[in-house]
Amino acid sequence: MKSHNIRIRRAGFTLLEVLLVLAILGVIAAMVVPQLLGRQKKAMIDTTKNSISAMEQAAKLYAIDHDGEYPQGGQDAVALLLEPVDDDGKAIEPYLEKTPADAWETPLLYEYPNSKGGRATKPAIWSAGPNKRNEDGGGDDINNWSET
Repeated sequence: MKSHNIRIRRAGFTLLEVLLVLAILGVIAAMVVPQLLGRQKKAMIDTTKNSISAMEQAAKLYAIDHDGEYPQGGQDAVALLLEPVDDDGKAIEPYLEKTPADAWETPLLYEYPNSKGGRATKPAIWSAGPNKRNEDGGGDDINNWSET
């Protein structure tokens, strides 16, 4: 009788094959993740700029209804956009549904008369930015009076 050498086939992967696939995935992740994080920060800044623009438009609508006068003051003036009244003291439809916030869920900051620069004829509106610290429109703050 002949003896046959029968090879037993194993199903699965060797440790070397698994480690090689993990190494390849690690290299791909190292290249992709920094790109995604940079895009997310830019998207959040763009979202915040849109929120600032929307708040500025609400203030303009308020001014149209109130003889060209923007709400005066600081953060307390935002209440006039949320719960406005007409000249007779009657409540009218709000210019904003809720207190505007930036992409980091921090309320936008408001000031009129504007002492920040740029076009001082319109209100200064800004976000504390990614670090969530109000730097009065400087640092990483996002505002409506500078081009950056």
